[in-house]
Amino acid sequence: MISDLAPFFSPQGVAIIGASQDPQKLSHGILKNMTLFGYTGGIYPVNPKADQILGLPAYPDIATVPDPLDLAVVVLPASMTPSVLRACGERGIKAVIIISGGFKEVGGKGIELEEECRQIAKSYQMRLIGPNCVGTMDLSTGLNTTFIEGIPAKGAIGFVSQSGAVCGGVVDLIADKGIGFSHFASLGNELDVTETDMIAFFGDHPQVRVIAAYVEAIEDGERFMRVVSQVSKQKPVVLLKAGRTDAGAKAVSSHTGSMAGAYTAYRAAFKQSGVIEVEDIVSLFDVAWSLSCQPLPRGNRVAIFTNAGGPAALASDSLAANGFTLATIPPQKQAQLAEKLNPSAQVANPVDMLGGAEAHEFDHCFQVLLDEPGVDVFLPMLVPQSLVDPADIARSIVRNARLTEKTVLACMVGEQSLGEARAVLHTNGVPMSVYPDVPGKVLGAMQSYREWLSQSDSPPMAFSDIDRPAATERLAHAQQLTLGESETRPLMADYGLNLVSGGFATDADQAVEIAAEVGYPVVLKIVSPDILHKSDLGGIALNLATETELRSAVQTMRSRITTAMPKAAITGFLVQKMAPEGLEIIVGMQRDPAFGPLMMFGLGGVYVELFKDVGFGVAPMTRSQAQAMIAATKAGQLLAGFRGGPSYDVDAVIDAIGRLSQLALDHPTIAEAEINPLLVLPKGEGALVLDARMILSEK
Repeated sequence: MISDLAPFFSPQGVAIIGASQDPQKLSHGILKNMTLFGYTGGIYPVNPKADQILGLPAYPDIATVPDPLDLAVVVLPASMTPSVLRACGERGIKAVIIISGGFKEVGGKGIELEEECRQIAKSYQMRLIGPNCVGTMDLSTGLNTTFIEGIPAKGAIGFVSQSGAVCGGVVDLIADKGIGFSHFASLGNELDVTETDMIAFFGDHPQVRVIAAYVEAIEDGERFMRVVSQVSKQKPVVLLKAGRTDAGAKAVSSHTGSMAGAYTAYRAAFKQSGVIEVEDIVSLFDVAWSLSCQPLPRGNRVAIFTNAGGPAALASDSLAANGFTLATIPPQKQAQLAEKLNPSAQVANPVDMLGGAEAHEFDHCFQVLLDEPGVDVFLPMLVPQSLVDPADIARSIVRNARLTEKTVLACMVGEQSLGEARAVLHTNGVPMSVYPDVPGKVLGAMQSYREWLSQSDSPPMAFSDIDRPAATERLAHAQQLTLGESETRPLMADYGLNLVSGGFATDADQAVEIAAEVGYPVVLKIVSPDILHKSDLGGIALNLATETELRSAVQTMRSRITTAMPKAAITGFLVQKMAPEGLEIIVGMQRDPAFGPLMMFGLGGVYVELFKDVGFGVAPMTRSQAQAMIAATKAGQLLAGFRGGPSYDVDAVIDAIGRLSQLALDHPTIAEAEINPLLVLPKGEGALVLDARMILSEK
């Protein structure tokens, strides 16, 4: 239950178990922080060797602590934690934060110790945060169970981090920036409470308008997507993922596996769930802060007015890179601007008021352009100089921002002289950046969220014309973990995928019989459990037009493969009808340990690994999600008819993605699967599976 997490932020009483009189101890810092920021509940240090700490009565054990008490913070050696948890359970405490380290992060006995704590908590229906964390903050209740120095300003950002060090660094980074937070939560090892739990809690919390998260790994990806998809429709979820490179990713044999690195599933899941992903800590809070205090841009047209042309040019580049344009200022508005600006001012967009621009000139620009329908966003910019007080400019920006419902972001390039200006702006809900490229990135994220909100909810693709029992039976009797085309084709057929006509032959005579049935010309393919990529070894012969050509190809292919791979077991050949003209693409699946089936689409044949132009999505997918996955690639542009070229059957590709997704969802033993190539025919004519393979997991 999400309400189970409320005591971590608004408890009636808090016990600090292991509180120390030594100012150098972390537990002393936690107790001190509990007294500094306005928390009005009970604060109970627990230490059998002390009568009082920081003027507060100390208690020998948790059993002697008076009511009200609904949160315990444990700061003791890891080995003592299980007995303390049992005592908390007997005391009736339902929420415990374990600050201590020495658990699974150290391996060995630490893993066993953490599991013991998990079972104890479960037996008492107790929720745990940590271990190996720095605690929680609530800027409204004044609760601070951390040992971090200082607190941020009060606001509407709920922040959750798997890293305690990141939490501490963030507080120090933004403590004097006026960026407002409602909650902080460091989760550490996530023995119990996870980032998904916390996002759900913040999603329901009325004081949280934006959720910001730092994530290293997600264990239950399917639940994460389900929860975040719902929460992100109500409030933005801005996330920074650590460990995004694919260094160390396990090499796999399929094209799909080679394209799908460790971070790929996260990126696809975030996109499908409405997560606003950022690339660094600074962007995390630039974006979250702007979303918490400014309306979303109604469109992509920005008006810049500035006292410095260079920074405005840099800002313009960033705007363009993030999908925004400079608004066109009508001639009559330009004339109005010129009336009260320096005669040498540039009144087209960007409006360059020159270096000595003062507050009244910023006022004038706002007043002329506030009601201009062709402007969606205002970006006033300033480079500090000795004749103008940046705080005066900030007050001008605030005054005018209050007069409009359009998005207003400020950029003041510098640092040393901008403290008061930043305070004025941030106290009044106008985000200020000090680098010209930041507003473009922020607006790009805000527009991305607006687009997410505009998407209609639709159910995932589902299919009734499948034979799941037949596929289950085939997989149960599979003789090896790697299934070539001959074993995979029947499974594809069970799930309604259209196959190019053909059959399996053990020798040339059977090959000729099949060719006569499907009609010449035909394709001949080697069938061997030891060969996945047939074309690499000359295991495919195309456009065989006669019986003579087919018999010769059987003999030549068998000889060539035997020479190249003497130990390869050749079980036979596939004979298939030569396919018509079309576009070859790949549709694949790799099962991700956190998120489940990760679907892949790209240009087919051997080109997929050459161009690495692929789109990914997590199953189950809606038709619109599959369409977006296709459209994000160059292959998608070709399907749509690039530069007057032929248009292909995109609906058939979406159908194939959905059916392969369903096959993977229904049968968890399938670790990887791919159709390569899927031949897409002209629009309205469908698509054909020309080749396919699978890799099963160990049973």
